[in-house]
Amino acid sequence: MALCIKHSRNVVNGLKHTMGLLRMINRSASLTHFQNVEITAPVAHDFNNPAVSFNGLLFPCRFESTEAQKHCDTDDREVLDFPGGKVALTPEMRFISESSPDCTPCYRVLDDNGRLIGSGNYVQVSEEVSVKIYNDMVTLQTMDTIFYEAQRQGRISFYVTTMGEEAINIASAAALTLDDIVFPQYREPGVLIWRGFTLEEFANQCFGNKADYGKGRQMPIHYGSNKLNYFTVSSTIATQIPHAVGAAYSLKMDKKDACAVTYFGDGGTSEGDFHAALNFAAVLEAPVVFICRNNGWAISTPTSDQFRSDGAVVRGRAYGVRSIRVDGNDALAVYSAVHAARKMAINEHRPILIEALTYRVGHHSTSDDSTKYRPVDEIEWWRLAQDPVSRFRKWIESNGWWSSDAESELRSSVRKQLLHAIQVAEKVEKPPVADLFSDVYDVTPSNLYEQEKLLRENIERHPQDYPPDVPL
Repeated sequence: MALCIKHSRNVVNGLKHTMGLLRMINRSASLTHFQNVEITAPVAHDFNNPAVSFNGLLFPCRFESTEAQKHCDTDDREVLDFPGGKVALTPEMRFISESSPDCTPCYRVLDDNGRLIGSGNYVQVSEEVSVKIYNDMVTLQTMDTIFYEAQRQGRISFYVTTMGEEAINIASAAALTLDDIVFPQYREPGVLIWRGFTLEEFANQCFGNKADYGKGRQMPIHYGSNKLNYFTVSSTIATQIPHAVGAAYSLKMDKKDACAVTYFGDGGTSEGDFHAALNFAAVLEAPVVFICRNNGWAISTPTSDQFRSDGAVVRGRAYGVRSIRVDGNDALAVYSAVHAARKMAINEHRPILIEALTYRVGHHSTSDDSTKYRPVDEIEWWRLAQDPVSRFRKWIESNGWWSSDAESELRSSVRKQLLHAIQVAEKVEKPPVADLFSDVYDVTPSNLYEQEKLLRENIERHPQDYPPDVPL
């Protein structure tokens, strides 16, 4: 998420922005010939006002633009043989429109009640895979709750939840293979859960103990796993996007049957790295899948202040990247879109951009209070009415693959495992001071030796200022 805080924001505008997102999802369903599902919004708000139309909310146009005419193909026009390709010449001055009058449709498979919509196309998912998707979504949801509480108790220093975005995490991971290289932002631990990262490994990283693969040198939730092809999380916004393109190009050169996948938020699309990466990928025809989690808020910046265009999905076309918009709270839609995108990326040697519309139900992090810039009823409506976990549960229950007994057993088991993992991780010894200066250079330079010496001397002089459980 873009690190820009806008302190003064009218609560009503925040709610209006969200309703624009809802209208886009509903309207998109009808545009794709699916049954139009009625979504009930929070009451006591007037959304019949023309000023609160979709185009003026989620992706507002702030100025009147010169009217752009449609280009007509003619056979008798002159052609300029430009180095980039043949370009038709015209005596008429025509500006390309800044946006389409209609919003890009949003692909959806399940309605809010977990029922299949019409006869839409989607990738069939077996009972085994479906149940694992649901199990991992519940595990992620439970893990977020318990680690968040642990941070509030002062047991860990920081945490970021994925509440409301479980479907994007787990369903996208299910559509990939372990050979696909993942470049995460920081709200995708569900990909690791799917790939087999244990609850003990999550706890070790959050507590920064000796068993942490990063040796305690990263903030909590900055996971990484060489074994699982999951690059370590970096706090800097969007830097992972061009990295993914470089890795994808390498996979292409080595003729690997795999692709690179990178995740980022809507705020990340405002960074230069996003634009450079899309152009880089298109020109080099790199097999990379870009997954934008458009969750409505870049910390306190709503999408109405983030985009003037029709979200992130239309930006792909400008760079020659095939793109799709998908309902990020629909696990089947996410799975189908990522499955198809991966296949195209590898077989056709092309980048794919997926914009997944969702909502960040939790605070941006434990350092944030989102009720300061968005209304509580908006958050609660998304948490209760649009929960991706509940929606997918209804679908597997309708197929006879799940029951209330299985639900109770799963949630009880995951909670016990998590509490045990935390209790164990808390007691594991911290990494030694020397690890602060290792793993960068093959031969440690003199300046790092000097820094280590000064640090040890300072710890001896002022022990009260340093954690007592860090071995010297």
